[in-house]
Amino acid sequence: MRVRRWLISVVVVAGLAAACTSPDGAPTAAGDGRSIVIAAAGEPENLNPVLGYAPDGASKVFDGLVARDAELRLVPALAEEVPTASPDGLTWTAKLRTGTTFTDGTPLTAQDVVFTYRTVLDPKVNSTVASRFDAVADVSAPDDRTVVFRLKYPYVPLVQHLTLGVVPRKAFEGVDVNSAPFNTAPIGTGPYTVAEWRKGDRLVLKANEGYWGGAPAVKTVTVVFVADDNARATRMAAGEFDGTVLPPKLAKPYADKAGYRVVRNPSADYRALGIPSELPLTADPNVRIAINLGIDRQAMIDTVLAGAGKPAATPISPYLDQWYDSRATFAHDTARAEKLLDEAGWRRGADGKRSRDGQAARLPILYPAPDVLRKELALAVASDIAKLGIDAPVEATTYELMLQRRKEAASMWGGGEPYDPDTTAYTLLHSRYAGEPGYVNMTLYRNPAVDAALDTARRSLDPNARKQAYTEFQQAFVADPGWAFLAFLDHTYVLRDKWDGQATQVEPHDHGLVHAVWWNLERWTPKS
Repeated sequence: MRVRRWLISVVVVAGLAAACTSPDGAPTAAGDGRSIVIAAAGEPENLNPVLGYAPDGASKVFDGLVARDAELRLVPALAEEVPTASPDGLTWTAKLRTGTTFTDGTPLTAQDVVFTYRTVLDPKVNSTVASRFDAVADVSAPDDRTVVFRLKYPYVPLVQHLTLGVVPRKAFEGVDVNSAPFNTAPIGTGPYTVAEWRKGDRLVLKANEGYWGGAPAVKTVTVVFVADDNARATRMAAGEFDGTVLPPKLAKPYADKAGYRVVRNPSADYRALGIPSELPLTADPNVRIAINLGIDRQAMIDTVLAGAGKPAATPISPYLDQWYDSRATFAHDTARAEKLLDEAGWRRGADGKRSRDGQAARLPILYPAPDVLRKELALAVASDIAKLGIDAPVEATTYELMLQRRKEAASMWGGGEPYDPDTTAYTLLHSRYAGEPGYVNMTLYRNPAVDAALDTARRSLDPNARKQAYTEFQQAFVADPGWAFLAFLDHTYVLRDKWDGQATQVEPHDHGLVHAVWWNLERWTPKS
C-alpha cells in the first residue's frame, strides 16, 4: 500500500460547534457526532475489491456475500445465509438476499457476483487477491439469486474469502478493469458512498440512506491520509482529527485526557524481520536460528511497544487458537546463538565482530521511513544482533526498495490476519511464491517440509488433519526459520469520546479505513 507524506499545517479549531470547517473547506474534528474525521497511516492504491481493496470485509463502500461480527464469526451479508460446501468440499453455493441494490439504484444479481470472482481470477487483471482463490475452477449463476463456486480441490478457507466486496458488472462493460474510472470512484452496496477522493490527501464518504442494513447515524466520514506517525500525533493534538492510530508511546498522553479514549485492540498483525535466504551469511539455517535466539522479544514488547503486544515466532498468532502451537517459540538464548554461529564458521575477531573466510558478518536492516514503530523495532533488533557480533546497520527507505533489495538485506515487514492460517502463511512461506513479484515470500524462503505441511493443511477437509498439518508447519518453521517474527501488536488508537457503539474485534494487519476501531462505524451513534 502506497503512503504519502502530508504537509503539516496548523488548524485553529474554533470551539466545538457543529459543521466546523478547515481553511480549505473540508470538515475538521469536533462536530456534532454526525460526522467524523479519521487520520489513517495508509492510503489505498484503489477502491476496487477486484484489485485487492478490503478483501477481508469491513469495507464502508462494499458488501461481500458474508461479513464478520465482533467475535469474527461469519454472518450473512449479501447472501441470505452463510454458504456451505458439498460433502466432497468441491462445490459451494450461495443464495442472495432479495431487494439489494447498488447505490446507483441498479439491482444486485448473481451475475454481478460471478463477474466479481471471475475477474479476480482473470490473469489479465492485476488482482492482488487472486492467490486466495487458487482453488476456484469456475463461478456460475444458474439463476439471478444463486451463485455456485466449483473448486479444483477441497478448500475449507474459501468461505472466509467470501467477504470480498461485490462490484456491479455493468460498470466495467467495455472497460479495462486495471484502469477503470470505477477504481477511484466506485459504486457498491455498502453503508457509505464515495463523495470525493483527493489522492494523497483525503477520502470523503457519505452515508447511504438506502442501505439494506439501515442508514448510518454518522453521515459524513472524512479520512485524511498521514503516513508519518509523528505528523499524525501532532495534528491529533492540534484538534484536526477525531481519531487515529498511533504507536503506543505516542498515544500515551491521551490516557487520562478528558474527552478522549485510548483504545487498545488485540490483533494478529505481526512485525517481523524478513531474513534473506540467498545472502551468504543467512543462507545457513543455523545462522537464522541464531538470529532468532539472539532477539529479546519480551524486552521489545515492554519498551518499544509499551506492553502492547505478544511475542511471535511464526506468522500464526495465538488468536488463531485452533491452529496455534504454543511450543513453536524461540527462547532468548544468546549462549546457544553464539554456539550456532561458531559452528557455522562465523567466528569473532579481535574487535568482537564475526567473519568467515575474510567475509564480514553483515546484515543491513531496512524499514519504511515514516513508520516510527518499525524504526524502533529495527533498531532494537539491530542492537540484539550486534551483541552476537553481526554488523547490522539500519536504513530508512521505501517499501519498493525493501522489495528490490530482498536478496541482500533484511527488512521490517508486517502482516497477518486472525481468520485462517492459510491466508497468513501460504503465500508468505511456500516456495511456490519465491521470486514472484509483490508481497509474497519476500525472503525467497524454501523448505520442503513447510511446503508439504501448508499444502496438506490447505487441501484437507478434516479439522484434525488440518490441525496436525499446521502443527507440523510451525515445528518445521522454527527448525529452519526464514524470518524472525517479533511480536503480534495490540493496535492503539486515540479517539474522541463522542460515540456509542464501538465493539472490540481482533484485527488483521490492515487497520486503516476498513478495519480498526471503526470497523463497525456504520452502527455508531452520537452520544447525547
